Amino acid sequence: MTMRHGDRAGPVSVRRPAWLPTDVWPFEASSIEVDHARVAYYDAGEGPTLLLVHTGLWAFIWRDLIRLLSTRFRCVAVDSPGTGQSPADARPPTLDRAANAVTAVIEFLRLRELTLVIHDLGGISGIVGAARSTTKVVGVVAINAFSWTPGGIPLRSMLYLLGSAPLREFDAWTRLIPRITATRFGIGRHLDRKSRAAFLGGLQSAQARTFHRYLADALHCEALYREAARALGGDYRDLPTLTIFGEHNDPFHFQGEWKRRFRHAEQLVLTGGNHFPMCDDPTFVSEAIRRWHACHN
Repeated sequence: MTMRHGDRAGPVSVRRPAWLPTDVWPFEASSIEVDHARVAYYDAGEGPTLLLVHTGLWAFIWRDLIRLLSTRFRCVAVDSPGTGQSPADARPPTLDRAANAVTAVIEFLRLRELTLVIHDLGGISGIVGAARSTTKVVGVVAINAFSWTPGGIPLRSMLYLLGSAPLREFDAWTRLIPRITATRFGIGRHLDRKSRAAFLGGLQSAQARTFHRYLADALHCEALYREAARALGGDYRDLPTLTIFGEHNDPFHFQGEWKRRFRHAEQLVLTGGNHFPMCDDPTFVSEAIRRWHACHN
């Protein structure tokens, strides 16, 4: 991972796109150059740092959680390469590049200590990205996330199907999965029409392709999974851990695996929740994080 030394003098402000009004998304984006591409990040609030990492869609999924938590915490979120306000480039997006982006933001902002809040493929990019940095991780909040080699025919088949070129190109044409994700079955349970349009504004055809390419890469990044395993079995082994999963979205039993690896983990299930508990009930999730963090810090 390389980061331009010139970026140390200060981040570059990202011009707000027309599809992202401030009343819907009040957070300003800045960017740094990582591996010869721009990576956007958001930095809101003051207090202990929460680093919110998701890879595949973009940071809009954290909006309501940031609004609620930034009154007490410093909330930093990253748009992985090729998603949201991080532009795509000629190289394919990979989870290794997403992890590099996490590392670079940590180092650029000089985050000495943080709690990782990870979702979905942000589990692997967040764990590895933080482990590559000089920061001290003081806790992990896993929200419908995994951080290990995907095993079992159902999970690997799902990743293979969603990462396949035919489905990728179909979705780039129709944006079907982004549209479904914007409904109440995804992040949209409490979104108004304007908010839903802003979320979809960050998921045009190019970003939809990126989403599917990250899923495809999840089947082929064994070196990254080995890095994650070293972190989870080493420095992170005894960290305070909180897992929050939606009642209707743990078909691959990830929450049980977190418990197996972190036997002291606190585990919560959001009744009626789906894949995005922080969007289904942001108050429940934010209060859980506040309480858990207060108990361990």
